[in-house]
Amino acid sequence: MPADLAVIGLGHHGLPLAQAATAAGIDTIGYDTDPHPVAELAAGRSPVDGSLTVPEIRRMLSGGFRPTANPAELGRVRTAVLCAPTPLGPDRALDLTAVTDAARALAARLRPHTTVLLESPVPPGTTEGLLRDLLEAGSGLRAGRDFHLAYSPGRLDPGSRTHGFAGTPKVIGGLTPACTESAAAFYGRLTDKVVRARGPREAETVKLLETNFRHVNIALVNEMAVLCHELGVDLWDVIRCAETKPFGFQAFRPGPGVGGHGAPVDTIGAHRPLRLVELAGQVNERMPRYVVQRAAALLNEHGKSARGARILLLGITYKPDLPDRQGSPADEIARRLMDLGAAVSYHDPHVPDWRVRELPVPRADSLYEAAAHADLTILLQHHRTYDLQGLSVKAQLLLDTRGATPAGAAHRL
Repeated sequence: MPADLAVIGLGHHGLPLAQAATAAGIDTIGYDTDPHPVAELAAGRSPVDGSLTVPEIRRMLSGGFRPTANPAELGRVRTAVLCAPTPLGPDRALDLTAVTDAARALAARLRPHTTVLLESPVPPGTTEGLLRDLLEAGSGLRAGRDFHLAYSPGRLDPGSRTHGFAGTPKVIGGLTPACTESAAAFYGRLTDKVVRARGPREAETVKLLETNFRHVNIALVNEMAVLCHELGVDLWDVIRCAETKPFGFQAFRPGPGVGGHGAPVDTIGAHRPLRLVELAGQVNERMPRYVVQRAAALLNEHGKSARGARILLLGITYKPDLPDRQGSPADEIARRLMDLGAAVSYHDPHVPDWRVRELPVPRADSLYEAAAHADLTILLQHHRTYDLQGLSVKAQLLLDTRGATPAGAAHRL
């Protein structure tokens, strides 16, 4: 059965796009080489990362969305969007294996006049280089003449109630002006504003800049957090005051580490490394260790040792109010605490089971009872359900790595 759109890759990028397209009345299929997410979605179950809820998945299915693992379906669409994951490899460069697999699956079935769009984070030059070569070699068609090819960076904020798909401008860069306009016509059905980049390389570099901007600025406030603790300065009050400046400043806040799917990229192929991004990555990667150091110091100040201490971790996801644990610093913090001999437990309303080093971590059923019993409670993620005022009263010791507790109610990072 023909469809208007194929979303290739049913992860945290692809599913929200498929949701927006289905809601806009676009006949959409979702393709993934892994049959497990396809089967889960077809059954109306939410993905593990919580990018969409069960009611949202069921609304998509009732709206005509069809998840499939059959690559033959890709030969019946007018538009195909590649949303394959590109994690960092051992050399800290983006791993394009999933993108190349998706491109080959599409190329074998690519028809003339199809619009092909790439949304995965990739090094600049990938769309008009690697992707174009794979599509042309596998299809016998020519990009820019027989089919349209463009890049558009994924830039959704998972779980945000403020910045939805329609309200987030879509940047596009086509191989040719006609490719750009074809991409604009498609995205114009989904979003209120389309921004045309000069070409695919510029559009690809937008994603690089946006991701690195986040990590560099988080690294700055993370370093400020360490400095301000040593100086006895309330960093959270500093940020509160600084963000009143109406120009030249954007508030970022420190934390126990930087999670999420958008990893900083400091190495672009054979090009020179981005030294500032590399340094920012080192700063952010040190934060879990710093949290553990602060925890041990707090226990010592209160006459307790980390060895044998009962430590409760609150919120182990990378983002509040979502079950997604991609890149969460909680795993490293738990490992380091265990290495010190601490007895670690956790509470998270979004994560029913958690394993560290292949061993289950005890989950607290009653938050207040667990906090009262623990020698130290560490807030790693501030979920909306947490009553931090009440928690600060119940907990023997509370270390807040998010600055979410009322002033004076806890020890802040």
